[in-house]
Amino acid sequence: MSHDILITGGSGYLGGSMLARWSEAGLPAYNKLFALVRTPKQAEAVKQYGAEPLIFDAFNESEVWAAVVDNSITVVYHLIAPASHVSQSYFLKAMAEVQKKTGLDVHFLHTSGAKIFSSHAGAPTDKPLFDSDPKLLEIQKAQTATFPWMQEAVDANNLVIEEAEKYGIRSYVFVPCIVYGEGEGFGNRISIQTVAIVRAAEAVKRVYRVDTGRPTWPVCHVRDNTGLYLDLMRKILAGENPGYGKNGYYLASPGSVAWDDLYDAMAAALKKRTVVTDDTVAIADDQTIEAMGKALGCPGALVPVMVGGKCTFTADRGPKELGWKPLYTPEHILEYADAEVDFILRNKTW
Repeated sequence: MSHDILITGGSGYLGGSMLARWSEAGLPAYNKLFALVRTPKQAEAVKQYGAEPLIFDAFNESEVWAAVVDNSITVVYHLIAPASHVSQSYFLKAMAEVQKKTGLDVHFLHTSGAKIFSSHAGAPTDKPLFDSDPKLLEIQKAQTATFPWMQEAVDANNLVIEEAEKYGIRSYVFVPCIVYGEGEGFGNRISIQTVAIVRAAEAVKRVYRVDTGRPTWPVCHVRDNTGLYLDLMRKILAGENPGYGKNGYYLASPGSVAWDDLYDAMAAALKKRTVVTDDTVAIADDQTIEAMGKALGCPGALVPVMVGGKCTFTADRGPKELGWKPLYTPEHILEYADAEVDFILRNKTW
């Protein structure tokens, strides 16, 4: 029997970009590709990628069970709700039943985020933290996040791995970072992180830094993020046993850049378009942080989480185990900042 695959989050920036590149990826044979959708319009949209639409509530246990079990889904790429394990738990229970029914290995990918491996979540940042570190699950379980919702996201990573192991399911924790570039899907085509910088700067008429020192953060072009998703799928479908469980963390990033350099590049692009009045980057005071928070729709205390922090998470497993080769260097985000700002401003959603 060959695999039946389900993608959730296909209307999003990452999921849509992956679906758009699916047919040209040269993946090994599988039975069917399904995509979770919410509306008839989305259902029509995913058909162009060769996906069969499924409409169900990913947070309703009985609906998840019916969708997964009735369609014998053996591979799930879960690209929604990284800060909760509720939906993930429902999928894992249903997939355990499919495994029992088909005798096939079943695979569940949980999409997390680099913030969960950063200073904001209590991760170590004094040296590179490799996604291939055999003690990464132990490190994550020892973390204490700054905010309860972020602790929930840390816990979700851990619970997915442990619950999947309990059921004999192969789990993967996929970690996007600052992803940039024009999305290629039918739905959302702009990033989240770079948008936050633009949105806050537009409100206060200047780009502000929110950290002391010169912290860095991993970055990745959306094409390369898609590439890692598809490289992992290729190994799964080929039965080549990519690392899973506590050895199944995958960061999509060719390297890191300093926030200061990213701020500088985006400030120049914003000044060029008269969105800000000054292209020099200043330190944000409390009043400015509150104003930035208002623009971002969050309390001031969350602004440093949205546009700053330190993350030393480093990709190792993808290049070594999957043969992932990024097309773009980390510095490309600085060269691309002008185009990124232009695309964001032309596709504003606020």
